Amino acid sequence: MESSDRDNSRINSIWQRMLNLEGDKVILIIILLLILISFLAIFSSTPLLPAQSSRLATMKDHGIVVFLGIAVMFILYHFNIKWIKKLSQWGFLLSFVMLVMLLCRIDLGFIKTQTINGALRNFIVAGYQIHVFEVVKVAMVLYLSWAMTAIDEDKAAMKEGRKSDTLSFANWLGTHPSLAFLKKTLWKRILYVYLPSIIICLLIFPGSGSSAIFVGAIMIAAMFIGGVPFKELAIAGLIGVAGLGSMLAIYKISDGQLMKRAGTIISRMKVEYDMDRLEGLSGDKFYNMLDTLRQPVSAKIAVHEGRLLGKGIGNSTQKYKVENIYGDYMYSFIIEEYGMAGGILVLILYISLLARSVIISRMSDDHFARLAVGSLAILITGQAFMHIMVNVDIGPMTGQTLPLISHGASAFLVFCVAFGIILCISRKARKKIQSAEELTENSRNDIEANMVAAEKVKE
Repeated sequence: MESSDRDNSRINSIWQRMLNLEGDKVILIIILLLILISFLAIFSSTPLLPAQSSRLATMKDHGIVVFLGIAVMFILYHFNIKWIKKLSQWGFLLSFVMLVMLLCRIDLGFIKTQTINGALRNFIVAGYQIHVFEVVKVAMVLYLSWAMTAIDEDKAAMKEGRKSDTLSFANWLGTHPSLAFLKKTLWKRILYVYLPSIIICLLIFPGSGSSAIFVGAIMIAAMFIGGVPFKELAIAGLIGVAGLGSMLAIYKISDGQLMKRAGTIISRMKVEYDMDRLEGLSGDKFYNMLDTLRQPVSAKIAVHEGRLLGKGIGNSTQKYKVENIYGDYMYSFIIEEYGMAGGILVLILYISLLARSVIISRMSDDHFARLAVGSLAILITGQAFMHIMVNVDIGPMTGQTLPLISHGASAFLVFCVAFGIILCISRKARKKIQSAEELTENSRNDIEANMVAAEKVKE
């Protein structure tokens, strides 16, 4: 009896601590539900997971990753937003160094590059895989949030005749007569926003053309949130399209010898589910083409067979045919086992995340906080919807995972960083959100009271 009372007391204590958290409860609930879905889906979808002797070992590994991810979120949740802002300004440098190391095929013993399907995308650090592009996505979103905030602060200081505390490098270069144009806001956006974005996309492209396009689109969305003039965004978009067109042209002119990732984009844009394409191929080329044909077809079968309520936990058949269903094709697996009901639930969670993040962004006093929350939410939901579109066969294969659900340690931890920052910022916006909700509730009560009074007058 005493043991039961102690257990109940501990549970009540933990529950009370959760209720007392200053971060946004809706975001927290969404995170917990996504993690719960990941446990259920990964346990059921990984009967053939490489290098694992049992599902218990798989779940143990995933449990460790989840624990580390929650620890990361907890640490960031208690961060001061000023420190996050200061660290964000190094996002471009971090991304640049990692991508250059990747392209140089660096091998320092404890850290070395890994080639997957002929593309450089990962580091192996002390035996653990780190997906570089996942790190770059979050790092660049945070960097752009800092850069656009710094440009606005610099512009305000210039108008007021104060010495600007931001963009010291551009202002220092602008002191030279021949570089005085760098003092203009447009050139500062070129130097701090557009140029870094273009450089990162170019460095990503050799490893993954689809990732370069996706990261570029997310960065343009972040610029839009940051208030970059639409005319400049349109020009940046046209430059991006022209750059992609040039790479495709180089691929065609060189007969596939240069810009090989452009060839991958072309092949994925017009996938033909014809097994005759396997004829004449051997070795890695045969298996790569087999995966190209098998994975999207099996994903379509999984979605079709899931119907409304699904086959039930553990009854998926396509998990035995798609090697990476627990990663790139997780959503199709969820529909196969849980049906459209499960698929719609996942959609609702990501849409709710976006909607709640918009509220947090609008209620934040700090400009950087508004941009960071909005941009991170678009990154998370954008990747989720990209994954979903590929799985239901309304988009070309991109290899994007389902945030916080798909199997993958580095991707999971990187998105935990993003969620931790959103929770941190939500602490500051919480009072405003509560005040707005209370005002809405009071207004609703007033309306109901007026309606009741009107009914009584009629009587």
